[in-house]
Amino acid sequence: MAEHRLGEALRAYRLIAGMWVRSTMAYRASFLMTTFGNFAATALDFVAILLMFSRVGALGGYPLPEVAFLYALTSISFGLADLAIGSMDRLGRRVRDGTLDTLLVRPAPVLAQVAADRFALRRLGRVTQGALVLGWSLTRLDVDWTASKLLLMPVAMVSGCGIFCAVFVAGAAFQFVAQDASEVQNAFTYGGTTLLQYPPTVFSKELVRGVTFVLPLAFVNWLPALYVLGRPYPLDLPRWTAFAPPLVALACCALAGAAWRVGLRSYRSTGS
Repeated sequence: MAEHRLGEALRAYRLIAGMWVRSTMAYRASFLMTTFGNFAATALDFVAILLMFSRVGALGGYPLPEVAFLYALTSISFGLADLAIGSMDRLGRRVRDGTLDTLLVRPAPVLAQVAADRFALRRLGRVTQGALVLGWSLTRLDVDWTASKLLLMPVAMVSGCGIFCAVFVAGAAFQFVAQDASEVQNAFTYGGTTLLQYPPTVFSKELVRGVTFVLPLAFVNWLPALYVLGRPYPLDLPRWTAFAPPLVALACCALAGAAWRVGLRSYRSTGS
């Protein structure tokens, strides 16, 4: 039964996302310009890092290639999640104006409909920009590559995407109660990715503990990236925790799914 529901949700997501992709590609010049605009806008974050390093040689003890490595892993993971379900932050608007009701009467899972709504292929600009920075950083890093480190790279990016997806869904579930809390949600999604672009050594240990044990964003890139770079984690966690992101992602997705179901059951339409 669970496999059937998952298959139904994926099919609905694929059909809706495909519809938006076909609509987007009908105006290819517009698509190329908006994708480039997304690429350029996200590149400004890395430009800010480059400006910092024009005045300092290291940030929190990390040279530019290592910070670029952290930046790239975060950008790719978040970019994939934003591409897949970035539309979740519009849920509060739907709850407020009652247009969520139209999704409830359709024969498709609501979560899949909300996630695929206005699927924006232009968000590939962030992923592309992150991949370019990753390629540049790898040519500058002096890393003793092993099989475990090579395997950890794609696993960390996919797991990081899963963690960010869980944060998107949990934030959307909160909007059933708050109705229009997209900025609160963005503080944990867009704010979280900005936080992870910098080394953990520049933040207080209380904040590092918070994003490790409370909202486990540290498993997106800090823990696996520091393992690859051969650097210790500020909280002296065992090295095997660098390989925990897949388990953390599964746990986060399960909790976010439970929160979504609770929020959806509490929905009483607009004006209630």
